[in-house]
Amino acid sequence: MRRRVVVTGLGLVTPLGNTAEETWSGLVAGRSGAARITRFDPSALDVTFACEVKGFDGQAYIERKEARRYDLFLQYAVAAAQMAVDSAGLASGFPQPDRSGVLVGSGIGGMQTFEDQTRVFIEKGPSRVSPFFVPMFIPDIAAGIVAIRFGLRGPNYCTVSACASSAHAVGQACRLIQDGDADLMLAGGSEASVTPLTVAGFAAMKALSTRNDDPATASRPFDKDRDGFVIAEGSGVVILEALDHAEARGATILGEVVGFGMSADAFHITLPAPDGAGAQLAMRNCLRDGRLSPGDIAYVNSHGTSTPHGDVAETRAVKAVFGDHARSVVMGSTKSMTGHLLGATGALEFAICVLTIQRGVIPPTINQFNADPECDLDCAPNRAVERRVDVALSNSFGFGGHNVSLAVKRFES
Repeated sequence: MRRRVVVTGLGLVTPLGNTAEETWSGLVAGRSGAARITRFDPSALDVTFACEVKGFDGQAYIERKEARRYDLFLQYAVAAAQMAVDSAGLASGFPQPDRSGVLVGSGIGGMQTFEDQTRVFIEKGPSRVSPFFVPMFIPDIAAGIVAIRFGLRGPNYCTVSACASSAHAVGQACRLIQDGDADLMLAGGSEASVTPLTVAGFAAMKALSTRNDDPATASRPFDKDRDGFVIAEGSGVVILEALDHAEARGATILGEVVGFGMSADAFHITLPAPDGAGAQLAMRNCLRDGRLSPGDIAYVNSHGTSTPHGDVAETRAVKAVFGDHARSVVMGSTKSMTGHLLGATGALEFAICVLTIQRGVIPPTINQFNADPECDLDCAPNRAVERRVDVALSNSFGFGGHNVSLAVKRFES
């Protein structure tokens, strides 16, 4: 019999707050995290706003000397991991370090470090490049540093699949536990991509909203006048455990991971198929993996990035998979508030699904002004919905056609 996998802790650093509770409060209040970029002067860019993490102090988690050697994406990951460990009651140590591992995904890794060191190389020459450049930049370093911090010697690697990266991390961590390769996994993602080159690159693709005059209303998934996503940053980490392992140590169980589905679009490097064929396959695989029917799902935390093509394709995919039940599901997008955390977004939204089940509240999709007849499912427009949710589905789709669906369920012993 396949091992049951449960969620026992979570930690979040997001544009809505530097803890899970702050983030949740911002979500249910329908607060936007978007504003003009403050980390650098964006005046020369076509897009001058983002959803930045605010008031973050990495030295609350990392010694000052070490913090100077850590790219911001790594600092976010360490902070989220520490909060997840604390919330899971593991601050005093892990029962079996050899059976505990870390999967932290990232779509880009240490992009600010890359930009800074490239400038040093060009302006001052190769002899001035930092010896910490490579370990600060590579995406897998977050998983490595988190493992070092907690002394975890189990499975350890990084998933890189664009905006599906951390959803893959959560799903693969679940599989490692189910297959007996680990008893406990820290899984999630981290991104610090609000940098001049990253913003310029996504803007050049015409992927970003250009509402520089009103950032707070720029991310409007499913709205007829949506014009692109809002780039964001942060980290989400969850603690996954085998049920018997969690029960043996008396852990508080927040939910159960019951489904994990993957697929590829095999269609286009950035655009989804018009009918969302890849998304359909990922959701069907997830439902099959969890022995679920569409009628079991009450909430879909959609990929819902606020792009013209993506939101329509995902709506069509949900209708195809759920049939008549699609009209009974709330298919919301928390990216309307958090923005798009790229490689970290899957873990964040999986955690939001866990909190939704725990709290009995579905966060709103804000900035709904003009209904799009092609995106006509219930998205909890502009206000949170109080509703019991027993099973939630989280979708994450990445450039390159990478698709992941995760299902989490209210825990029943």
